[in-house]
Amino acid sequence: MRLSVAFAVIYFISLSPVFADTTASTIAKQIPATESPLASKSLLLDISPIGKNKLVAVGQHGHILVSSDGNKWRQANVPVQVTLTSVFFLNEELGWAVGHDSTILHSQDGGLNWQVQQYLPLLEKPLFDVYFKDSQQGIAVGAYGQVFRTLDGGNTWKSEFHQEFLLADDVEYLNEVKAEDEAAYLDEIAFILPHFNGLVQDGHSLFLLGETGLLAKSDDFGITWQQFDAFYQGSFFSLARTKAGNVLVAGLRGHVYRSDKRSSQWNEISTDTTALLNDIVFANDQRIFILGNNGMLLVSTDDGESFSKRPQQDGKTLIAGVWFKGKLIAVSDVGIKVIDLAQ
Repeated sequence: MRLSVAFAVIYFISLSPVFADTTASTIAKQIPATESPLASKSLLLDISPIGKNKLVAVGQHGHILVSSDGNKWRQANVPVQVTLTSVFFLNEELGWAVGHDSTILHSQDGGLNWQVQQYLPLLEKPLFDVYFKDSQQGIAVGAYGQVFRTLDGGNTWKSEFHQEFLLADDVEYLNEVKAEDEAAYLDEIAFILPHFNGLVQDGHSLFLLGETGLLAKSDDFGITWQQFDAFYQGSFFSLARTKAGNVLVAGLRGHVYRSDKRSSQWNEISTDTTALLNDIVFANDQRIFILGNNGMLLVSTDDGESFSKRPQQDGKTLIAGVWFKGKLIAVSDVGIKVIDLAQ
């Protein structure tokens, strides 16, 4: 998922005060996504591998596309038309996608057919990322601190409120409100947390990225979180560990930070751009790519110690990408793009 583009293009949230624990849900009528010959050229927000030989991309109107070569794309059968922001596959068969209306979809056949596990249009909040550690245990996160967890492969999802991301004054305030008015308390917690933008599994740790400089790590699959000391006040959208074991994180206004594996200090890396940075992608050699808005592409060949600019001439926003069969393939506001690295 790439929250930045969802904000810029299609991110609309009303302030309806709804917050609920939920199981698999069909609250409102679901309208299946329609087949479109232009789906691969429409707004797409995430792309991910399915095993080693397939790709899947998701985006607006409930579009989910599957490809075995990165050039020809087959549209999947999807039961909803909501904008989808993120997709994750555990193996060659089992996958999940999330999006607006707190929607969670599941595929058991490699992305060709999808079923609804959760659909909450009354909540009017999008989910931005989903991750499964095995076929049963998964987490989805999104706007205003949404967290949904499943322990049964997505048959049931339960919401969680992570108070550890609140300031001490906010905790005290919420406790007072809860003691006086339960409805008002539910009203407050529905919008008091920052947006949770992404999840990244790294070894035994799960990282959470968010707005206002939120970066946290969990060693118990998100039951509890430990925040890093704040080193930047803007939003983060992508995190990855380099081949040498160092960690990169990227976000707003061209900001990239690098943490050496031997220390917990984060050092800012000069990028010479103010473009919003959406995704970090590794080639199968020493190259590291960072994809950004307005066609910005950053390239590093020294494990992220420095980056050079390689802006794409068409200026289209690069939202997410993968290295697939020797090519950098990205999704954008004009669909699938095979990046020309010779520019």
